[in-house]
Amino acid sequence: MDKKAKKRLEVLNKKIQKLTQQLAGSREQADDPSETAKFEEELAAAKAEVEKLKAS
Repeated sequence: MDKKAKKRLEVLNKKIQKLTQQLAGSREQADDPSETAKFEEELAAAKAEVEKLKAS
């Protein structure tokens, strides 16, 4: 894994952590149901990219 990929993994892990917290808050205070779905989609995309980077 090159330096660029490692940096991307760091950024994605921070994003996943942030999205997880936002998703938990969104579920707790369900003002906008579409917001929860948006966070879930972003989280899934970030996790998929992490898996892709780890596989390469």
